[in-house]
Amino acid sequence: MTLDPIHVDTIARIAASIAGTVDDSDHDDHAERAWELLDPLRADGRVVVEPLDEPSLRAASIDDVALADRPFDTTHGLDAGTLNPTGFKNGLLLDVAQAAMAAAPTDLELHRSRSLVATVHANDATREYGTDWQQYDEGYSRQRVLQVPEVAEFADEVTHELALYLAESSHALDHAADVDDLLLLDGPLYPKRLFNWESRDPALAEATQEAAPQAIVENYVRLVEGFVERGVPIAGFVKNPTSRFIVRTLSDRTPTPWTDDAALFTRLLEFREEQADGATNGHPADPAAARDESDLTFTSWFRSRGSSDEPMSDDGDAMGIERRLDPEAYEVTFCYLYDPRTDVTYKIEAPYAVTRDPETREALTTQLLSEVATERGPPEAIGKADELAKIGAGEKAAIRRKFEETFGSESRSTYDRLRWGEEE
Repeated sequence: MTLDPIHVDTIARIAASIAGTVDDSDHDDHAERAWELLDPLRADGRVVVEPLDEPSLRAASIDDVALADRPFDTTHGLDAGTLNPTGFKNGLLLDVAQAAMAAAPTDLELHRSRSLVATVHANDATREYGTDWQQYDEGYSRQRVLQVPEVAEFADEVTHELALYLAESSHALDHAADVDDLLLLDGPLYPKRLFNWESRDPALAEATQEAAPQAIVENYVRLVEGFVERGVPIAGFVKNPTSRFIVRTLSDRTPTPWTDDAALFTRLLEFREEQADGATNGHPADPAAARDESDLTFTSWFRSRGSSDEPMSDDGDAMGIERRLDPEAYEVTFCYLYDPRTDVTYKIEAPYAVTRDPETREALTTQLLSEVATERGPPEAIGKADELAKIGAGEKAAIRRKFEETFGSESRSTYDRLRWGEEE
């Protein structure tokens, strides 16, 4: 134990003093006002969020929806795991990402396949480290090396994100034909962190014009096009949504006391049981009452055209990539899903080409509600893909040792790597 009881008690008193200054009794009113303003939400005269149909907060019995007939017989999930950027004393900075696709029910041959990307950042512009795709593991898998643009203080971020997104998008394209019913990406539909480069810093904005970022964005554009043309739904299942775009946009119209958009939607979707005295709390939520865990709650679908979703909007530029379909087909649509058993809020994203059809939209919603109800978490295919793609602490240490042997140069140690057991 790192804290003696006296310290724990003191921290509790600090919490009590803070609690005495906080009054969230009016947060429900703010949440309801925020909800009203989403029909539609404008920024600088432009519609940035609007509902696809009548805005609604809905509930589905967990027991019933878990047993419901699922619209899709098979579901595929896709994820990528990374080594994390690692610097070496010879001046190289590397990251490695592997992407895997999983199926539910299981497809062992598909699960064996990997797309492996090593990204290299080097200050020596005279050296070329990149390679084309090369097959390995009897043709089940492929690998390549990508040299990333020189971006000075953003080297870690660029090295990491290009590895992650290239592995994910390439693997998805390579195995798109294996998906007949539904593909779920573990995370957002598009490479949003890469899209954010354009507005964050001139050096990052310049880097988006390089061949590698352009090719990655094109992969996602072609991926959506291929699924739309085949009539197979594609969606992103965001386990940890962090966007602040909606609450930031609303802040000049109504109080927004939430840290991010997910916190706002959690406030809207969380329900509480009746108190012992029989008074109903229902919704809006009363933190003093027990959480009602009988239903999954979720929003209707919305279309998003702001912040990192702007490049793929009908008036966005898709970061310069040619789009073969009507531009609005690529727009991000979303809904939020809240699981009271774990007190976790998820965000589901899909292209407008998928969700504009009410029947497909309802089928996608039903499928994900049923899977979350059953799994008590992300859909089965997402969970499988996450396990396949993950690079464990022991594996990370072994990979770094292999690099050190090959380079004849030690990696630069960090305290966090020691702390989390990534090296001996």
